[in-house]
Formats: sequence, C-alpha cells, structure tokens
Amino acid sequence: MAALAVVSAAGLIVDDRVLAGAPIWFKPFKFAVSFAAYGLTLAWMLSRRAAPSRAGRWAAHTVVASGLVEMAVITGQAVRGRRSHFNVETPLDGALFTTMGVTVAVLWAGTLLIAVLLFRAPLGDRAATWAIRLGLALALIGLLLGGLMLIPAPDQQAAGVRTVIGAHSVGVPDGGPAMALTGWNTTGGDLRIPHFVGMHALQALPLFLFGIEALTGRFARLRDERVRLRLVLVAAGWCAALLALTTWQALRGQALLRPDAATLVSLGAVLAATAAGTYVALRRRPASTGNRPPRPSEPVLPPDPAAPVPPAHTSTEASNTSLMTGN
Repeated sequence: MAALAVVSAAGLIVDDRVLAGAPIWFKPFKFAVSFAAYGLTLAWMLSRRAAPSRAGRWAAHTVVASGLVEMAVITGQAVRGRRSHFNVETPLDGALFTTMGVTVAVLWAGTLLIAVLLFRAPLGDRAATWAIRLGLALALIGLLLGGLMLIPAPDQQAAGVRTVIGAHSVGVPDGGPAMALTGWNTTGGDLRIPHFVGMHALQALPLFLFGIEALTGRFARLRDERVRLRLVLVAAGWCAALLALTTWQALRGQALLRPDAATLVSLGAVLAATAAGTYVALRRRPASTGNRPPRPSEPVLPPDPAAPVPPAHTSTEASNTSLMTGN
C-alpha cells in the first residue's frame, strides 16, 4: 500500500484526467494511504498479545487479502478511466463493484475476529487495553456506516435505467464543490465523513494515549494508571459522540462546514460533556478518612479521673453466664 501510494501520487502529477469532479488518481492515493495506516495499526495491536494464535494470523491474512483485491479494483478502474464505486453501467463495471462489496464484508469480518481476540486478552495496562479495544469497536461501526452509501438516491430510484447505484453525497449529486485533501462535499451531506471518523478512531485513541504517556514526566497526575484510563474513556466517548453527530448531519444533507443551529447546539453539548469528563478524570480523589490521626486542631484530651472504671471481672462473669445458659 505504501508503494501504491507513491505510484498514485505520481499519477496525480503526470495524469491530468478528471472523473466525477476529482483527479482520477486521487481515490487510489487516498485508499492506499488509508489501507497502509489500517494494516500497520492492526499489526501493532496484534503484537500486543502475549501469545500469537492461528486465528489471529488467519484474521490478519484475511484483512490483507481483501484489501489487496479492493485496491486492485480501484486502481484498475482508475487506469481504465472508470468509476470504481457505485458504477453498474456495464456488466464488467457491475461485477467489479460487486466484488468490492464482497471484499469489504470479508475485511469487516476479519477485523471483527481480531477485535474478539483482543477483547479476550490483556494488552498492557488498563489504559492501553481499552484504547485498543474501543478504537477497534469504533472502527467496526465506521466500516458498517459505509453501507449507507449503497442506498440509491431519489433520482436514481426514479430513473428507469440505472448506471449508478448509491452515492457519497446526500441531497446533492456527487462531483460538486469539495474540500481540499479530503474531497468531501461542501454543499450537501457527505457520508464519507462519519465513515472516516469511525475508521480512524482506530489510530486516534492509541495515539491519544501515547500523547498522555509522553507527558507523564511533566505532569505527576498522568503517572496514575487510573487517570490515564479515565482520560481514554473520555476520549472514546468524544469519538463516539462525534461519529453520531457527523452521521446525523450527513443524513440531513448538511455540509460539514455549514452546520445549522441544531448541529451547533449538539456540538456544544458534546464539547461541554467532554470538558466535564476531562475535569472529573483529572480531579484528585479525596483521601480516605478511616483511622486517620487527629488533626492539629483536635487536641487529645487526657482520660477523666472521675469516670467510673468497670470491674475487671465483668467480662469473665458475662462469659460464665453465657456458658451456663447455653448462649
């Protein structure tokens, strides 16, 4: 994938063809970079297990093989000057698009098996373990959200002969004005945004933890494993809320950079909840008050000499009485 990213970058320079409003080599480049990061992250996560397993190796090989097949289709269609996604114009285009759908399902199943294996094994301290597990869970949700793009748009449903099934954009046709680098639509909703947020939580949560651990030398509170775990949980909650918010925004046909009042209020609530969670995670827990020594403001009083002293034989007599009565 790294080599393919280099080849695709060269294609962006030497090949000036444009397809659906974007340079024809832009999609192979983005997917190659994304698959490279995905593969490296899964490999690192599997290496955290104490003992490799056959199931883990097979799951990893499944992800690799399905990714290679999908990239072969995407790159081949770019060379042909044809759309790889949603294209059913010819029998060959339709067969290739169906093949991509199968490979995505296989890749998701392989990732699910890796997640199951990693949920059953310790992966370091609790903060690292849950950063990996929650990152995988969000990535699986992000992959599933890609299925929303397969729903035919209203104009496609009304057409008698379909050459395209599904779309990235909601409320506007694909190929319109787009953001730089990402290619996300700037005039309508774009389902690639929640897909991106979910999938890259796989890298975001472990990287967030690495950042916390790098600061432990300067901030003593971060040396506490419980504090790091709480911060990871807050970060995972932020990612999950952002995933839900961007999905809701895209399905309403709203561009990412043109939020309405409802979206802004929801974002404000998410930010406030995240800030409150961070404060709680970093707050120092009160010390236990059990068996504490007297405070300086609490003088130790001597025993009162006038207080009655119980006779020494009281406990003995009580014991004898209990024995005699059978109690």
